[in-house]
This record gives sequence, structure tokens and C-alpha cells, in this order.
Amino acid sequence: MITVGADVHKARHTFVAVDTVGAKIAETVVPATTVGHRQALAWARALLPGAETDGLLWAVEDCRNMSNRLERDLLAAGQSVVRVSPHLMAAHRRTGRERGKSDPIDALAVARAAQREPDLPVASHDQISRDLKLLTDHRDHHVVQRTSSINRLRWHLHELDPEFLGDTADLTTVLAQQRIRAWLGERSGVLVEIAAEVLADVMDLTARIKKLDKRIDAVVTPVSSALREIDGCGVLTAAKILGEVANVDRFPGQDQLARYCGIAPVPVWSGRTEGTMRLTRSGNRQLNRAIHVIALTQARCDQTLGHAYLKRPGFRSVVTRSRARSSWCECRSLRRSPGCGSRELRGAGRCSTSGPSPSWRAQPR
Repeated sequence: MITVGADVHKARHTFVAVDTVGAKIAETVVPATTVGHRQALAWARALLPGAETDGLLWAVEDCRNMSNRLERDLLAAGQSVVRVSPHLMAAHRRTGRERGKSDPIDALAVARAAQREPDLPVASHDQISRDLKLLTDHRDHHVVQRTSSINRLRWHLHELDPEFLGDTADLTTVLAQQRIRAWLGERSGVLVEIAAEVLADVMDLTARIKKLDKRIDAVVTPVSSALREIDGCGVLTAAKILGEVANVDRFPGQDQLARYCGIAPVPVWSGRTEGTMRLTRSGNRQLNRAIHVIALTQARCDQTLGHAYLKRPGFRSVVTRSRARSSWCECRSLRRSPGCGSRELRGAGRCSTSGPSPSWRAQPR
């Protein structure tokens, strides 16, 4: 078995091949194009002994914006591809005997990290999850732009008349935007022209966001019936989960998914504080936010999993533990949701049902 580590960049990729004990065999640099990827594949296959063709494992540094095309080309060629997180690569680079930092050193660290870590996530690309990822990211970008424009508009309107907006808090509604446009139409001046232009941007972005909402709903509805049955999981939250998880089958179980979401606890104890846990600050923050929204929604609603847990007798009212446990329960619900297809969260049959360790569970005082 030969492991090929890849250090990816926008213009070119550096590959380093190592044998079963981690010794460096060869290295090459190819353009970051499909043609260059085919050259790298031919180079790696030439390193295999004899007529062997299935002894390659590709370890790619997990930088999706730059490694996406490489992963797709390798998967299309029938290759096995795993993703190595940058912080894991950096940790292995520091243990190497070669000092400094370079593309070959990074690629070598990626390959050795893949050899030492057997449970790395396997690269996979599902068209629906990819589309949802692109659509939700595009919508988030529009929302950020609209928020910035609304803040500018508020200052302009305040300078024109501090009492005009009054109690109007939401400027994303069509009614509020039409009212402002009519009010600006009765006035003149440079500031009025600028405010009208900013208002036009807000109205245009609002129309785009609504159009994206309809398109996301059309994609999510046929494939997320199980997710939508979870209390607090709306269309946009389901789309965010499907887009960020990108095929749940690549996770061995629910515990690995919880860690990827950033809701699995980590031990922070020594001596008499044995059993103390805290939330991790790592993981996918987009998924973390989506599950956090579900947990908070359930905490406010009766007859839900999160509300029942927070209201149980003897519960220790610690905010961090409440949110951790509620989020973990939501993650477990996602993994165990019946009827999930391959394009959404499924695979509960292979998951542990024991739940988190007893030391994590909040104890009564």
C-alpha cells in the first residue's frame, strides 16, 4: 500500500508518496487542473510494484475550496481518498525531522497523518448535498450584504429625520421598504439620492433571498422528510445540515458525527475534578449553529426532547451543560431518524446506542 499525501493550492498541487512505514518514496508537482490530476494519478500508479493497481490511498489536506476538483477527479477514477484536517497535518509536521515549512514537507505530513489515523473521513461528493451547500452559502452571503446595506440605510434615514423610522425594526419586509421609498420620493438632495440607491440594493437583495428560499425548499423537501419531522428543524436548517454533512455514511457512528459538529465534550479534569467536561471549540461551526438552533427551539417548546431534558427533576442548571446535552440529543435524533435516505442523515444501524459517557451527564446537586 502506497499513501500519497497532497498539499493543495490554487495554482498547483504537491504530492509525496510514502510506503507502509512512512518512508518517502517520491514527490511531484502538477498543475491544479484535471490534466494535472491525471498526470499525478499516472505518476502514482507507476510507483506500484508489478501489475498492482489497487494499492493507492490518497490523503488530501482538507481545504474544500481548493481540493474539491482534485477529489472529484480522483473519485471519478475509482481511487480511495481521505481528508486530513490542517491542524492534524501541522501536528505531524512538527514531529518530523526536517525543519522548516514547504509544500513537500506539508504533503509528507499529510501522508503520514493518514497512515497513523485510521478513522479519517472518506471523501465523497453527492450532487444534492453539493447543490445545497452552494445555495445556502450563496444565501448567507446575500443576507450579510443586506444587513450591511440596511445598517447604512438606517443611518442615512436617521440623518434625514431621526423620528421617521420610529418603532420600525424590520426593514426586510416589502411593506417597510415601499413606505421608505415613498417617503424618499417626496424629498430631494444628495443624501436622499444615496439613501434611495441603498434602499434599491436592499430591495434587490430581499428579492434574491426569497428566490433562493424557494429554490432551496424545492431541493430540500423531496429528500429531508425525516429531518423536517424533528421539532425545530425548518427548511433552511435542514438544507444547512444536508449541505455541511455531505453524505453521513462517511462517519462510522453518531459519536464521530457529534465531534464533527463540535458538540461532543472534551475532558478537562485533573486530580479531584475527575469527570469534568466542557464543550469543544472545534468542529464545523455551521453545523454547530444549525443544531444549536434546533436545541434552543426545543427548549422553548413543550413536549419536545430538549424541553423534557431541561425540565427534568434535579437537573443541574448549567447553561453550557444544558446546551451540550440538548445538542447531543439532537445529533442522536438525526442519526436515528427513521426513513432517512442515502442523501440525508442515515446509518443509525451502525451507531452506538449507549449515548454519552456517564461523566458527561449533568448530575443533580
